[in-house]
Amino acid sequence: MKTNNLYKKLEQSIAGEVLVDLASRRLYATDASIYQEMPRAVVRPKNKNDCIKIVKFAHQHHIPLIPRAAGTSTAGQCVGNGMVVDVSRYMTQILSEIKNNTIRVQPGVILDDLNDFVSQKNLIFAQNISTSNRCMMGGMIGNNACGSHSLLYGTTRDHVIEMETVLSDGSVARFGPLDELENKLKQAGLEGDIYRSIYHAIDTESIKKHYPHPEIIRRNTGYALDYLANHQPWNKSGKPFNLAPFLCGSEGTLVLLTEATLQLVPIPKQKLLICVHFVDLVKSMRATVAMLPHNPAAIELIDQRILECTKDNLEQSRNRFWIQGNPRAVLVIELFDDEPSILEQRAQHLIQDLQQRGLGYAYPIIRDEQMSNVWAVRKAGLGLLMGIRSEKKAVSVIEDTAVAVPDLPAYLTKIQQIMENHKTPFICYGHASVGLLHLRPELDLREDKKTFLSIADQVADLVAEFKGSLSGEHGDGRVRGPYIKKMLGDEVYQVLLQIKQTFDPKNIFNPNKIITDLPIDQDLRIDAPKTTINTQFNWDKDLGLRAATEKCNGSGTCRKSTGIMCPSYMATKEEFYSTRGRANLLRQALNSQEFASDDLKQTLDLCLSCKGCQSECPANVDMARFKAEFLHHYHHKKGIGLKTRLLRHYALMLRLGAKFPRFSNRLANSAWLKKRLGVARQLPVISSQSVWWNRHKNAQKSPNGQVILLCDIFTQYHEPQIAQAAIQFLAFNGYSIIPIFLTDSPRLLISQGLLKQAKKALGQIIVHCYDLVNKSGMKMIGLEPSELLTLRDEAIDLVEARDKMRTLGESAKLFEEFILQELSVGNIDITQFSYKKQELIVHVHCHQKSLVGIDSTIQALKQLPGASVTALQTGCCGMSGAFGYEHSELSMKIGEMQLFPAIRQAPDNAVIVATGTSCRHQIADGVATTALHPAQIFWNYVSPNTRL
Repeated sequence: MKTNNLYKKLEQSIAGEVLVDLASRRLYATDASIYQEMPRAVVRPKNKNDCIKIVKFAHQHHIPLIPRAAGTSTAGQCVGNGMVVDVSRYMTQILSEIKNNTIRVQPGVILDDLNDFVSQKNLIFAQNISTSNRCMMGGMIGNNACGSHSLLYGTTRDHVIEMETVLSDGSVARFGPLDELENKLKQAGLEGDIYRSIYHAIDTESIKKHYPHPEIIRRNTGYALDYLANHQPWNKSGKPFNLAPFLCGSEGTLVLLTEATLQLVPIPKQKLLICVHFVDLVKSMRATVAMLPHNPAAIELIDQRILECTKDNLEQSRNRFWIQGNPRAVLVIELFDDEPSILEQRAQHLIQDLQQRGLGYAYPIIRDEQMSNVWAVRKAGLGLLMGIRSEKKAVSVIEDTAVAVPDLPAYLTKIQQIMENHKTPFICYGHASVGLLHLRPELDLREDKKTFLSIADQVADLVAEFKGSLSGEHGDGRVRGPYIKKMLGDEVYQVLLQIKQTFDPKNIFNPNKIITDLPIDQDLRIDAPKTTINTQFNWDKDLGLRAATEKCNGSGTCRKSTGIMCPSYMATKEEFYSTRGRANLLRQALNSQEFASDDLKQTLDLCLSCKGCQSECPANVDMARFKAEFLHHYHHKKGIGLKTRLLRHYALMLRLGAKFPRFSNRLANSAWLKKRLGVARQLPVISSQSVWWNRHKNAQKSPNGQVILLCDIFTQYHEPQIAQAAIQFLAFNGYSIIPIFLTDSPRLLISQGLLKQAKKALGQIIVHCYDLVNKSGMKMIGLEPSELLTLRDEAIDLVEARDKMRTLGESAKLFEEFILQELSVGNIDITQFSYKKQELIVHVHCHQKSLVGIDSTIQALKQLPGASVTALQTGCCGMSGAFGYEHSELSMKIGEMQLFPAIRQAPDNAVIVATGTSCRHQIADGVATTALHPAQIFWNYVSPNTRL
């Protein structure tokens, strides 16, 4: 039977989907690890029955199954030459109400979503891991995830009560606490074999001798026989025998999980953070040991390298306000308590203790909402490291070691010696409170494989010397599996091998994970050959286009459900339309010389170029720029389509249409033309007004000097009333305006991949503005965020005159930025404004949110007398220029996710403010509401009695 026909037969038998196309297989060829291996197929089950059929199919045809949830594993657990079973698409249901502080879930439930649901009862699932906004319960169970508070709450296996699973023969088994183990030992079939095998595998003396120190909370090396040995019948006072916790950390190698029953815990009543700064890394470990008697809930280590990376990340640079000086390391210590006064006393006692010991130099206490900023920096650690602009990356190989906490200072000292011997810098962060350090050597795996292997070998020996665990929470997978025999010895390894063979005689469940002898440097994603193409953008700051695509490490931040990045994924829940998925396809297409492929065109077609990834992706992946570069090459190879040709001449069509606006508008929105263009929505109307009129060419008095006003084509022809308001407001406040009327849209041209035309348009801006800015010192003011911010962003890497464009970009200000600046120095007199008790509900353009933030807009509007200003916590509106017309249904779906409901809930008398032209059009179409630009708001506040 042909392969595709074989999988077609499976697809016909299940409610879910089977994907065998090259693009889908490429998407699932990687996770967040260093590995890449092409799967044979991807299956997305919808329910338990699908899972049963999938396992039986794999059993019959000897096809390996690779279970996958969010795909954020760092040890290669989700990579393999088999059939990936992706539970993230459909198996996402919370199956029960909360009962006795427990809840049943499917494996695709996201941790943050679960905690949002159970918080109504003041409960949480305790393991708050750094990927909480996209990680799923299946992956957490598979890896025995831990999170920051494992010192207090333990690991995932401590909170899993029961599991429903599919065994390797397709039978269903439910594992939970047993009162009568004897009955299970007598049971026939595979389930009975499993119980008998496990029962006879427990040798408490051997476990005590070979397994890591039991005081190490995070110990995931091999299968958890040591944990099970603490249960009945071996420990008479222990919990009842239960295989569910044992299966936590088995990485999908023993069963396929279909649901789990979880134990929840109360939300802490009071908490605060103490961020202790150190000049020495080892001293921070000594402080960790000293702090344990203070009963912290967490002690998290962040090292200097990560803190430095936050400076270059748009989002995290806003979160680092609490960092004092240039610490070599910071310990983030969290305290919980019921009483605020006691909590404060404990914090002061802890700080005094550290000061008396001479440990630390700064001890800021962080409370309330600001705590989330600190945790954001800690959670972003892994992704930030991948944004380092170097061929050497922070490699995942020894990043999960755990030792007893008292051993941390000595252990870290020896780690430093190993790294010095290899002349290799390393990054160190992690969960110091429980002895787990995420150690990442900086290596170029194309050049440093021998060093990679040597470090792995020596650190494994060192961990064994300390009787630690080579894996504390990220699992063994492929990268640590080959060392299990060294860590636990031949005798225990043979027991683990027997357990695997009993559970999975045909080795279909995630082979070569945990039990493996594959070399750890085989199937590296970096093994693909280096390729180069001639690019339009200058990619030097990323060391070239290929290196830019490799910045994505697969950690999956783009799979979250809130924020700006990534609206197409949020709306579709398809990996194909995530930033990670696109980056994977881009990288693999580059490596296979298929850069201008139709698969890439399809995945990038739904990218809104919102710029959210440029700030919210910890590695600063800029998918909008990738898309523009790709489209340029695609047009060159396959030609420019009709819609793109029309958009290339959009400015010309506006100029011509403005001569006969009534006729042009009727034609543009005629049924015939909209059908021809495939457009379902009302196209934007050309205004019958113009931006400029003679009486405002010069202010009567201009004590504040001259400013350049960039009039983009959208403001000129669609919304001239905005420019009119800006001109009148500036003139009223003593500015002489020099208008620069753009003849094209650099932003539109870039987003469509028309990069040569964009260069010309940007060149015209340089011609008209550079001397005015460079010689006369004028400021440039822009009204449309996407156009103005392009001058600060892509334009610098697109034009030949980069220094001139950089000068213009530094001078370019959004209207609100300029107003806020001038208010602060007294050039604008706020007392001339009328008092209006008005509620302003503000939605800020996604480019503005991503590149400069919303503060300037919100703070400027707050200066208006009587104004009550509320910033909507919304992401992309869903319009994104031409995107909203080409993909109307998806555009509206994105609008309905956050923006439209927020506006509908606004008070009837509220004024909606939106900074972007696309946003205003989307709001008009989506909720039939007129949104105003901030310039209109400011002009409306000028008293009619004082206007010019």
